[in-house]
Amino acid sequence: MMDNMRRRVVITSVGVISSLGFTLVEILNNLKDENISFERSFFDNEDAIVSPINDFDVKDFADHFKDRRYLNRGAQFCVASAIEAVKKAGIDKKLLAESGLFLGTGPNLDIGGEFPDIKVGEIDRKDLMALWMLKFLPNTAASVIAKLAGIHGENQTITTACSASLQAIGEAFRKIKDGYIDLAFAGGGDSRLSKSSILAYKKAHALCDGTGNPERAIRPFDKSRKGFVPGEGGAFFLFEELQHAKSRGATIYGEICGYSASIDGYAMTAPQPDGKWAERSVNAALQEAGLVSSDIDVVSSHGTGTLLNDLMEAKLIDRIYGEKPPFVIALKSWIGHIAAACGAVELAICLACMQSSYLPKIRNLDEPCHAALNFVREEQSCPIRNILLENFGFGGQNSALVVRKHDRLR
Repeated sequence: MMDNMRRRVVITSVGVISSLGFTLVEILNNLKDENISFERSFFDNEDAIVSPINDFDVKDFADHFKDRRYLNRGAQFCVASAIEAVKKAGIDKKLLAESGLFLGTGPNLDIGGEFPDIKVGEIDRKDLMALWMLKFLPNTAASVIAKLAGIHGENQTITTACSASLQAIGEAFRKIKDGYIDLAFAGGGDSRLSKSSILAYKKAHALCDGTGNPERAIRPFDKSRKGFVPGEGGAFFLFEELQHAKSRGATIYGEICGYSASIDGYAMTAPQPDGKWAERSVNAALQEAGLVSSDIDVVSSHGTGTLLNDLMEAKLIDRIYGEKPPFVIALKSWIGHIAAACGAVELAICLACMQSSYLPKIRNLDEPCHAALNFVREEQSCPIRNILLENFGFGGQNSALVVRKHDRLR
């Protein structure tokens, strides 16, 4: 095995299920045509704006399998996107068996949907599945993916809120970079469009209200922002040691160069206002990538459209990049906030944009909350070499990932 210090990690397969499309080509075309999915839904006498994926059925991706009944909707997006990545990877059963599996997911908050008749804490009923708990265990999706694909290597299920799937990707990157494995599937899936989920975020005062034009609801970094729009989806990737990928003639979509994560230890739902520990994770990811801030062409921001996150993140970006601000994009303005899966789906969109040297505008950004940042307010074409992705989650979870365009795409 080659020197671990020189091991490079590349992306050689992509499976994505998003409201912008199910392939990188579809995603890019829908970005350019502004084909988006935002609509008003009615929950318990209150309107809510959501960003759904219509016409999705996990059977279209994994055929019939009996364990499907144990998958909540978010887990279904995990399985569907992972199986897509496996199908497109072009590796044999032996390599699949040796692969790692790392995924980020969130809790099943569809409590009312699963138990519509709870009375005095009693949940038992005649039609209750014997293994109903599997719909609430975070590792159920990983177990189903492993069973369907024949994956038996190192694995982790990460549940660090909105940072989860980016951290899962980072952990897979580290395992390969440090020489423990040569390839791993990593990503995540989530859905927060159930009645109970909407109630939870409304109680936390995190959602924008349900009034007005749904397509104008989410407004990252705009002075009039009022909260996020929940979405759904999933994305998985095959990460592979570079020489291993080259030896089998794999297509290379990009290279992961650096990663870091941290935790604020400040509040349950609010970021630390000065962004000290979020900034540390960004700087550590840059250091691991061997880059300085001026090497970053694009920051794919967390950009939720909430008052506290956008304020903290805008100041953080300004401090780190100073006099040479990179382009800043906010992909949640296109797909809503996919909670635990946002990092994985946003990485897939970033790869589509990187391949085509295309930057989508931040939708609904009329009056930026920070004058010094280079927000992308109109779509544009420009060469993209290095992208830094940021995700921040409830509980003070911070993560950052550096992605580089590979020199020779094959």
